[in-house]
Amino acid sequence: MPSLAFLRTRHNVWMQPRAWWRPVGVVLVILVWLSIAGAGGSTFGKLSAVQSNAAADFLPQSAESTRAALAYAQFAPESTVPGLFVVEGLPGVGLATVESFADAVATAPIEGDPAGRAVGDVLEGPPVVIPSEDQQAALVIFPVEAGAASERLGEESLAAVVAHTITQEWETTAGDTEGNLTGPLGFITDLVAAFAGIDGLLLLVALTVVLVILLIVYRSPVLPFLVLATAMIALSGAIVAVYAMAESEVITLNGQTQGIMFILVVGATTDYSLLLVARYREELRGIESPYSAMKRAWRRSLEPITASAATVIAALLVLLVSDLRSLQAIGPAGAVGIAASVAAALTLLPALLLIGGNRARGVFWPRRPLFEGAERDDRLEAVEQRAGVWGRVSRRVASRPRTVWLAAAGLLLVLAAFAPTLKIGGVGERDYFLGDVSSVRGLDALERHFPAGATSPIRIVVPQDEADAAAAAAAEVPGVESAEVLASATDGPVVIDGQVVVEAVTTAAASSAEAVDVVAEVRDAVHPVAPNALVGGQAAEALDTRLTTLSDARVIIPLVLVVILIVLIVLLRAVVAPLIIVVANIVSFGSALGLSALVFNHAFAFPGTDPTTPLLAFVFLVALGVDYSIFLMSRAREETLAHGNRAGVRRALATTGGVITSAGIVLAATFAALAVIPLLFLAQIAFMVAVGVLIDTFIVRSLLVPGTVMDVGRASWWPWHKRIEQ
Repeated sequence: MPSLAFLRTRHNVWMQPRAWWRPVGVVLVILVWLSIAGAGGSTFGKLSAVQSNAAADFLPQSAESTRAALAYAQFAPESTVPGLFVVEGLPGVGLATVESFADAVATAPIEGDPAGRAVGDVLEGPPVVIPSEDQQAALVIFPVEAGAASERLGEESLAAVVAHTITQEWETTAGDTEGNLTGPLGFITDLVAAFAGIDGLLLLVALTVVLVILLIVYRSPVLPFLVLATAMIALSGAIVAVYAMAESEVITLNGQTQGIMFILVVGATTDYSLLLVARYREELRGIESPYSAMKRAWRRSLEPITASAATVIAALLVLLVSDLRSLQAIGPAGAVGIAASVAAALTLLPALLLIGGNRARGVFWPRRPLFEGAERDDRLEAVEQRAGVWGRVSRRVASRPRTVWLAAAGLLLVLAAFAPTLKIGGVGERDYFLGDVSSVRGLDALERHFPAGATSPIRIVVPQDEADAAAAAAAEVPGVESAEVLASATDGPVVIDGQVVVEAVTTAAASSAEAVDVVAEVRDAVHPVAPNALVGGQAAEALDTRLTTLSDARVIIPLVLVVILIVLIVLLRAVVAPLIIVVANIVSFGSALGLSALVFNHAFAFPGTDPTTPLLAFVFLVALGVDYSIFLMSRAREETLAHGNRAGVRRALATTGGVITSAGIVLAATFAALAVIPLLFLAQIAFMVAVGVLIDTFIVRSLLVPGTVMDVGRASWWPWHKRIEQ
């Protein structure tokens, strides 16, 4: 039976102010986040249902191809998503078999359609079979109605179901004879199939890599899983919000946006968690109560973590000024993800770390931090001694700061010199895929046996009195096989409201990069002789995407830099140090771009780079790269106020070196996981950001920024520098 003294002691403890609600508060916070996780879990598989991956859906209304499409709709009110099925080896299989196949597809039922429709019911007209002039191949055109193609049948689009029906019917009809589905229907189907790995493979790889790194960092069987649980629950919360925005058409979501958001949330949550846990471990050595240690760690981590999150969110929201809805969507989706990350790292993770109450040190087992109290040695030499390798780096930088930062800057500038060699001319749809897909095989076969551009010509909507001049000008452009006015079989040119359509057939397929270049030349040739002409079509949409991205870059890049500079000035209460950080990160981005150019051009021999790729890499790298300088310099400001500029920077570099390095490796690894999706632009973003983050971690934050601040002295903190000793 408990003694009276014991009961009195327990009563006094529980009657102390705030003693009883601390564990209750911990449990309530965890329960709230678990309810959010439950909602996110049920929404997880639904994101694909609110996606759009068609390029035309993301162009601004002001784009010439968009205006041309609206004008052309008068001539062809029912737009289509054509599926082009190319059969090679026609002599062996016979034209009659191909025609039988086309008829069988039209009568085949659409699997899972509650209306019980057949494929023919969602086609604008019957399938058309066209043999090639060399009689070696046949082309079957399936004109799927655009409205029907975007319908959802469960978790799949109707377009994907129709594409699957076409390929299955061919396997049944012709056995081993090769046939491939290409054209818009084929490319969209293969693109959606590639993005299907986002929900499973991408997350699995990213989480596995993060878990391995955390196990190495913490050497604990408990702590890594608490951090991963925080990241996954934060992702669940972000999914709920992004799904709601996409469903209500606030944003136009695509697979790229979804994948990037997943990576951002996992990487950012882990980074913020690493910083908080490191500060908490540090405070546990000087404070006995885990609650009190967490309170102090939380307060001291709040400013750098929220400043870091604010920087990334602000940079992402700058993307809202883009004219491309695909880039616009990344802004709010990424911002919501970062907001969920910082909220989970500052509320859920502390609750999970304190779930053991006064025995909460057990989450660090077997390397539990011991309470040292007043015996702890806080001299600079002792701090650097405890920091190990980062203490040695701190001493080395302090011994010759100017030499260190000049050497670091020189290395980065050498790499940046190769940035202009990066091929940012855009790529065709055939180059999107890193693996072997049916749509690319079909396109290759189409180009071997047919006028490749005939299936999706350049469409020039022009006043009737300018039509002949426009057709003649277009026909003179290299790469244009023919240019003729659209006419009916009996009544001559089709004229609507005084306008006609000139169809220019290119020698290259509309989905190729070559056709995009031809469109640019056609516009240059046609506009002088027909100022009111609108040049559109599939290749024109790709060209307008490229032009819009380049225009966006001229606005977005300066805005991102200004926003980041303002956040840094507010955080550091200085002007010079933020300028040093921003310039350092610009140089860092240039070096990442230069290194990427070397690897893409020579190691991987990539055909090119989409213009959106370096723009997105800039936003991510500058915003995320600044994070590590924020973590370092916010601690440096705290230390310089007490110990002077050089000693303060040394202490900050030594104490934050390990955690920031771990955070950088985690973020680089999570972005590298994007490469598991077999798409060119995701692999390139993965490499650019991963390499850039490592450059920021090991060179910019470790050598360039601290070396420069030490060399400049307390003037780095101008205009509030007089509060700081040299």
